[in-house]
Amino acid sequence: MLKSLTIGSLVLAHNVVLAPLAGITNLPFRLICRQHGASMAFTEMVSVNGLVREGIKTLALLKSCAKDRPLGIQLFGDSPADLAQAASMVEGYGDLLDINMGCPVRKVVGTGAGSALLQDPLKVAAIVRAVRAATSLPLTIKIRSGWHSGDDVYLEIARIAEAEGCDAVTLHPRSRSQMFSGQADWDQIGAMKAALSIPVLGSGDLFTAADCRRMLQETGCDGVMIARGALGNPWIFRQTIELAEQGHTTPVGTAERADTIAGHLAMFSEEFGEAVAVREMKKHIGWYAKGFAGASEIRRAANSARSASDILLLTERIRGASDVPGHANE
Repeated sequence: MLKSLTIGSLVLAHNVVLAPLAGITNLPFRLICRQHGASMAFTEMVSVNGLVREGIKTLALLKSCAKDRPLGIQLFGDSPADLAQAASMVEGYGDLLDINMGCPVRKVVGTGAGSALLQDPLKVAAIVRAVRAATSLPLTIKIRSGWHSGDDVYLEIARIAEAEGCDAVTLHPRSRSQMFSGQADWDQIGAMKAALSIPVLGSGDLFTAADCRRMLQETGCDGVMIARGALGNPWIFRQTIELAEQGHTTPVGTAERADTIAGHLAMFSEEFGEAVAVREMKKHIGWYAKGFAGASEIRRAANSARSASDILLLTERIRGASDVPGHANE
């Protein structure tokens, strides 16, 4: 199940990676997930319009460090020429380029980007062809199954991407119209794996190590890309590795949870300053504070935090809480 993953010229230590998440996968969060075992992490979606028109300001989204490699950069846009130019601009900042063809959010699809591209296979071909010609980095796309439920174009799009020089495809098997509702149809991942000769990564409904193992086993996909399942749960990477190698996982206690929040806060503060760190960590504590007695009260208290000291006081309350089975949803 767990194995190295080769995407073009890039060889990953194993096949469990962190997905790009808008507003989430900045440098501090990527480093947290890497500490817990992610073999690769992606930047947030980077607008090619921003890169081409604003340049330096948008390139700030790509800030990284030696510990943050290998790094995937995800671009979004709908112009083959702009995407190719952006690919050239960012080539020195990461180790792999991904084109977002799956984001369902209105402000993205309204520009013709993200999952809107699934409605235009010819444009998909033109985009992949242009970007492939512009960069020597490994090139991937991330897609959904289609625009509407039932108009499953994922195999057509994936075959086009492979023919035009893509090195791997990631599928989140929901339509754009489903957004994040219902259940991801993992059978579609298996169908894509059978149809392509390049690696296929699966995404969607991966919230535990057992989910990751099951997707790999049931679909035969080459790797899993964890998105929402990593929110407040960076241990999912470590636990997936443990489950594959040892057959069991190490539970996450309140002490480890507290240490992780404190470390996340410190990295956020160093990178963005205390005010931004506190604001962002309130959101993250909403995800971290689950699975132990008193978690709901911690989440409420986080809303009133005004300083890093306030956040650290909450981590000490978490550290002193009991790891009580049955409080997973508190």
